[in-house]
Amino acid sequence: MVDGSGDRLPRRTPRSVTLSDEAIEWLVLLHSGSASDSDRQGYAAWRQRSPAHEEAATEAEALFGDIGRTQTAEEYRLTETALAPPAYRQRARRFGRRIFLGSAVAAGVTWGIGPALVATVTSFLATYHTAVGERRNIRLSDGSTVWLNTASALSVHFSPHFRRLTLHAGEALFDVTEDQSRPFIVRSGAGEAEAVGTVYAVRKDDSTTQVSVQDGTVLVRAGDGRQQVTAGQAVKYRDGIISSPQAVAVADLFSWTRGKLIFNRKPLAQIATEIERYRHGRVVVVSDDLKAMEVSGVFDIDDNEALLAALGTATGARITHLPFLIVIRPSV
Repeated sequence: MVDGSGDRLPRRTPRSVTLSDEAIEWLVLLHSGSASDSDRQGYAAWRQRSPAHEEAATEAEALFGDIGRTQTAEEYRLTETALAPPAYRQRARRFGRRIFLGSAVAAGVTWGIGPALVATVTSFLATYHTAVGERRNIRLSDGSTVWLNTASALSVHFSPHFRRLTLHAGEALFDVTEDQSRPFIVRSGAGEAEAVGTVYAVRKDDSTTQVSVQDGTVLVRAGDGRQQVTAGQAVKYRDGIISSPQAVAVADLFSWTRGKLIFNRKPLAQIATEIERYRHGRVVVVSDDLKAMEVSGVFDIDDNEALLAALGTATGARITHLPFLIVIRPSV
């Protein structure tokens, strides 16, 4: 885009753009890998227009630094360096910190593609799968019902002697038809959950799996450990270690089957992570105070924009929309 002075700016949305927004857009452009010398000169000229421009530029650079310290940004930087051509790797080593900050923002784009790539890979192994933001209701051959949440993949293997399923990624809720001769076993990660006739959910996040029970009893095994989990309880397991059952609000945990997200005094950082599951890209909260701020509410899963706007109103935070990246930051 060309403004009145002839400087090239990244494409903007129709909403009003403050100096802070312009500064962020400039930095996105400069660290995108496609910025020219003219772009860099344009940014230097832009920030010298007034003390307010300089202040906005300084704050935006600090914001990029905060994002750049996230684990996701570091993962992106390592992946980017490993996959890039030799010439780019040399340039990355030469510019060091500057490339790292660019990667922090670009991580929003790459992380948005990442889950989709994982879903594509696991879908080759899966009987059923969902895309990011998609939910499915599935009727199995034994009469059991499965609700498959966003970005999930599930394999089903039934025989006259067993009912075995594997949750490769994501989350599923199972309403199991009783069959004493064929236990219903769901494997996820390094553990499994076994039931006969019950309602329970299995959620796999990276290397951690959670099993939550709405009705009946589920036997959960991981490594050498096992736990009986009853209605209103949940356990987590990771690396062969399983937790003790804990009381949970199953109505809140399973609200996604009704198209809702329910948060009860949930820290904003955890809410941001949950929102990421239902949209492409990253949602980053900048400021420890904001991350720890607790929020309660009922939100429509399919209306991410209204959810984000509501969070901004509830917390007083500023919501900045960038390609494949949402930044939640203090308003002052």
